[in-house]
Amino acid sequence: MSDFDYLSMDGRALSTFLAVLEEGSVTAAAERLGVTQSAVSHTLDKLRAILHDPLFVKSGRGIVATAHAHALAPQARQLLEDMKTLSAGASFDPAVATLDLTVAANDFQRDLLLPAFHQRVSAQVRELRLRVVPSGVPSAEILRERRCDLIITPRPPEGTDILQKRLLRDRYACFYDASVRQAPATLADYEQARHIMVTYERNERLEFDRAVEAMGIKRPMAVTVSSFAGVATFLRGSDLLASLPGLLHMGLMANFARVKLPFKYPELPMYMVWHRRHQVDPAHRWLRGELEAVTQDILAGLPESETQVR
Repeated sequence: MSDFDYLSMDGRALSTFLAVLEEGSVTAAAERLGVTQSAVSHTLDKLRAILHDPLFVKSGRGIVATAHAHALAPQARQLLEDMKTLSAGASFDPAVATLDLTVAANDFQRDLLLPAFHQRVSAQVRELRLRVVPSGVPSAEILRERRCDLIITPRPPEGTDILQKRLLRDRYACFYDASVRQAPATLADYEQARHIMVTYERNERLEFDRAVEAMGIKRPMAVTVSSFAGVATFLRGSDLLASLPGLLHMGLMANFARVKLPFKYPELPMYMVWHRRHQVDPAHRWLRGELEAVTQDILAGLPESETQVR
């Protein structure tokens, strides 16, 4: 008979189990949790004894989860959520709160909003551990499976259990290096120029690029990069054009000129998205309010027309 029973299991053990499962590595899980690898290994040994399963086995140079581990993951996530709800109570006091928050965001919304959000929240709580993961083209599953607590995206996933609120509106603009070339004056100039395109995983194009193609606008693609962060290196010193969200001029594209697109294109909204289980959670509701406040502070420092690039 095992020396362990189910009463020996605690929230930290479940968090460790899920971190190893999601990261696929003891080392990465230890870095994520801020503990040593030996501490993670010790916790896994404890869980193996309680659950009567190896949970993770060696595969080449890495590890893979067993079928039983995958089956246990939803229950572990639910138990952690129940523990969080139990400890939260009916009220929330930021001054004594220790918060763990995972936000899924791509580089545009990450760099625009999250540094100021982190500073604002950190100044008000006892401790904030913020983890930012790429959202790609986000799915509802990353919220349902508790892989993140909040998504910031222009393309909210759908679902009756998925909630959203718009944070801001932007417009696409055409960026270029003014030391090399002039702005495209006409649609013909725009179509004749060489362009940079951003794609995400599985070669997923931005909605903008698919829409422009559907409009019959032809753009020779000279370079394709996997994130907005990769655009500047190729644009600098070249005659290329990059059609990107206008608010990128506040960060990644700050050193480039920009001009209004030579055709009409709808506004680009940006949403925060969360799961219904967090709707009335006082800590999560407070964090959403802080993100809204940060967004408004950032936009308040801009001329009124800045979110609709001239």
